[in-house]
Amino acid sequence: MTLLGLIGALLLLNFFTMLRFWQDKQRAMAGQRRVPEADLLGLALIGGSPGALLARRLFRHKTRKQPFSTWLFLIVAIQLGALGGFLLF
Repeated sequence: MTLLGLIGALLLLNFFTMLRFWQDKQRAMAGQRRVPEADLLGLALIGGSPGALLARRLFRHKTRKQPFSTWLFLIVAIQLGALGGFLLF
């Protein structure tokens, strides 16, 4: 996969992650069945963490929910550490 393809795939993944957060917020307000937290965290884990963080802020969704917030920030910290390590070597 080319660098451009990788960037495109990450953009799509982050857009999809934001869409799922928005859907969960809409379902919560309507009293409908929710998107499982494991699905939202899984999307963040595979590269959708920027979209997850942006969606939390934009939609004011899952901002105080524990342990969801802790897991999300742990995922972000690990990804930042891995990225930093990759860039150093």
